[in-house]
Amino acid sequence: MAKTATVKTADTDISDDVQPGVFGRMFRFLREVISELKKVTTPTRKELAIYFFGVLFFVVFMILFISGLDWVFGQGSFWVFGNGTLSPNQGGR
Repeated sequence: MAKTATVKTADTDISDDVQPGVFGRMFRFLREVISELKKVTTPTRKELAIYFFGVLFFVVFMILFISGLDWVFGQGSFWVFGNGTLSPNQGGR
């Protein structure tokens, strides 16, 4: 069995394997979130423009790409299966 290290203080023993309670963990999480949010910086106008146009270009590219794939697969399915109608000379009955 592994032994845990204990630290002797004035009146209490504190061991390494003691976990904080639910509210202690929530408080620690919120404290860490606030400390991380303090590190966030707002982008400059130039950086914001670069990000904006980069995202805009990517979204437009993906729309065109997916639309192109949709058209290609649609044309392929019409080529394979036809348009779903039976003309009289195809032996309907």
